[in-house]
Formats: sequence, structure tokens, C-alpha cells
Amino acid sequence: MAESVSTGNEAVLAFGANLGERDQTIRAAATELASSPGILSVRLSSLVESVAVTPAGPSLEEPAYLNAVALVHTTLSPRELLTTALRIEERFGRVRAQRWGSRTLDIDIVAFGDTRVSEPDLVVPHPQAAHRLFVLSPWLELDPQATLIGAGRVAELAAALSAADNRPAEVAR
Repeated sequence: MAESVSTGNEAVLAFGANLGERDQTIRAAATELASSPGILSVRLSSLVESVAVTPAGPSLEEPAYLNAVALVHTTLSPRELLTTALRIEERFGRVRAQRWGSRTLDIDIVAFGDTRVSEPDLVVPHPQAAHRLFVLSPWLELDPQATLIGAGRVAELAAALSAADNRPAEVAR
């Protein structure tokens, strides 16, 4: 397990919401994150809308998601950052009734520097990040040179997903 580092690390967090005032919730959650102990800075991407992803695949039946990515400079460990993210989710009404269910707010740790974590409730880098254009596109906006450890350059991953879907990246709002 990684330990706190006083000089700080850069983490990539993905925000998503498909219930309530999605835009306001994501922006307010990023502001709350920025004022949390151990968080040195937060840069939030543009917001992008995406179709809901369920265990059965993409679903037009579920409310659409609004997504963003934040680059976070922190002195927290991955575990401490997860605890902070879960606290913020709860503050914004997150209820964990169903896996991959609709939610007021979801905050995932996508990457944490070069750190790898594999625990039952925390896997870094996020195991699905390389397959989610709604994560890669906003990340690329913030850091055009970004690399997802174990998967490759974010720009190449996003381009491959866009080509496979035969469509452009999600629309920024």
C-alpha cells in the first residue's frame, strides 16, 4: 500500500453524475475537494455528456451522464484520497444501492502518479479507464501528454476508441 508523500503526487480523478443537478454537483464537488486537507490543487476539465454504461453495456434507457476529469495535486495516499472522495460523494447524496446504478455523484481515482494499487476496494490505475472515452477525452484536454500506466498514451487510447465507435469524442459542455 502506498504511503503519504509530503512533496505531493498528481492524481487523476473522474467525476460523473446522472441524477439531479449534474453540472452543479460536479463543480461543487470539485470545489469541496480543492478545500479538503491534503489537496494542494484541483484543475477540472470541461464537462462532457455520455450515455449511461450498465453491466449489460451502454443504455439509452438510463439518464445520460455528465462527466469531468480533475488533475489533483495531493499529499494524500491513494487510500486517503479514496476516503476523501467517498466522503464527498456521500455529502452530495450518493447512495450505493446497485452496482453501476444511477447516481448523484461518482468520483473514481483513475491514476495516481506511477503508483499501482490492487486491493478489494481500490484498484489504481482504474481498470476500465482505457476503455472510457468520457474519461480519456477530458483528461487529454487537461494534459495532452498524459499516459495511463499499463495502457499507453491517453491520446492514442482516445483516438482508438473514437475510431472503433466511428464517432467523435463526447461533446464538451
